Amino acid sequence: MFQSAEFWVGVAFVIFWGLMFYLGVPGKVFNQLDSRGKRISDELAEAKRLRQDAERLLKEYEAKRAAAEREAADIVSSARDEAERLARDAQEKMTDFITRRTASAEAKIAQAEAQASAEVRAAAVDAAIRASERVLRDEITGPTAASLVTASLNDVRTKLQ
Repeated sequence: MFQSAEFWVGVAFVIFWGLMFYLGVPGKVFNQLDSRGKRISDELAEAKRLRQDAERLLKEYEAKRAAAEREAADIVSSARDEAERLARDAQEKMTDFITRRTASAEAKIAQAEAQASAEVRAAAVDAAIRASERVLRDEITGPTAASLVTASLNDVRTKLQ
């Protein structure tokens, strides 16, 4: 019985486990397993908390991005509206400028026509006076005739102008 290998293996097995319990190895192993389980549990809790923080930050950044996109769209819309308004203002100013220039040109043309008409009228008056003076000088003679011609010419001149 003491000679069989199974017996000695059994004795070694019992001594091994007795020594293990005597030295407190199973308690230490269980403590290490418990501490490792607690550490893993803490790490999982920390990972869960970090995940929640990351999700919260993601939501915040998505909200900020959406707000920035809306703001950019508003800025583009405002810029487009401002550009259209400036284009309308420029068109109105150009139309006003053309209208004023046209009115100014028409006024200058009318003034030139009036001046030309007055010059033609003055030239016609001078020609009529000279012609009348020649005719009257040829037909009327003497000192009375000279004063009469001068007075008549002055009357004609004032009436024709």
